Amino acid sequence: MALTRWERFGLDWPGQWRRWIERETEAPGWLRVEEVQENGTLVVRAEIPGIDPDKDVEVSVSDGMLHISAKREERSEQKGKGAVRSEFRYGEFTRELTLPAGVDKDAVQADYKDGILEVRVPWPTEPEPTATKIPVSHH
Repeated sequence: MALTRWERFGLDWPGQWRRWIERETEAPGWLRVEEVQENGTLVVRAEIPGIDPDKDVEVSVSDGMLHISAKREERSEQKGKGAVRSEFRYGEFTRELTLPAGVDKDAVQADYKDGILEVRVPWPTEPEPTATKIPVSHH
């Protein structure tokens, strides 16, 4: 299996620009993802532990974009003699990714296992270029 990093805009950003872009995308609520191309499929993975994929995750495709949103509310409470400790993590996370032109949105699949959301998008095949013969008229 060959893995190829998919550069969204086909550019190899210089290190300083890449670091600036990555820093700007670490805002609260920003879902960090890994994007790779595996055997003709764009694979997007997001680490979202502690969620119920049936009710806490939404994945959709529209207007050439992959939309991922998730919410997490995890709470644990420990009671002891004279003390209570309550820890919780919660929040809403979203991410939108530009998809290659020609993606079949009905072929997109999503799976959640061991805290990892994996979305698989079959890479569109480019149609064979066809030549059209143009008749030359003469008078």
